[in-house]
Amino acid sequence: MTTTFTSPALRVPPAAPADAAAFFTARLTFQADVSDVHASLESGDPAFVLVDSRSADGWRQGHVPGAVHLPTALIPDRAAGLLDPAVPVITYCWGPGCDGATRAALALALLGYRVKEMIGGIEYWIREGFPVGTATGSERRAPDPLTAPAGSATCAC
Repeated sequence: MTTTFTSPALRVPPAAPADAAAFFTARLTFQADVSDVHASLESGDPAFVLVDSRSADGWRQGHVPGAVHLPTALIPDRAAGLLDPAVPVITYCWGPGCDGATRAALALALLGYRVKEMIGGIEYWIREGFPVGTATGSERRAPDPLTAPAGSATCAC
């Protein structure tokens, strides 16, 4: 039996539940959000290395404290000296409009690393009000109320 939907949002009908479960499981296998990365780092034992794949200028502008700076173009030459292949890696770049974290994750995967990307990048890290490391220390900006509701420490999603 075929169901016909009239809604523009459902011109292509939703997937079967088993297919949807496989798709969403795969997405979570490849991505982590900034709130989960922050909570993991705050735990003191995140079980991964966070890699900032941006340029030196981007890194100096501000980065996630504790991240390793490894620009995407340098991954083939420097990853082995900075990263343990037995430890998973999470990459990030500027934000959702940038595919730098995806390209970095691909480069690392091709070298044999288990890798995810932090969706939202440094933009959403900052928008959630998490600390940013700079040459002069750590700074924290007020959270964006559209991404981090007042009084919440993590995504309530």
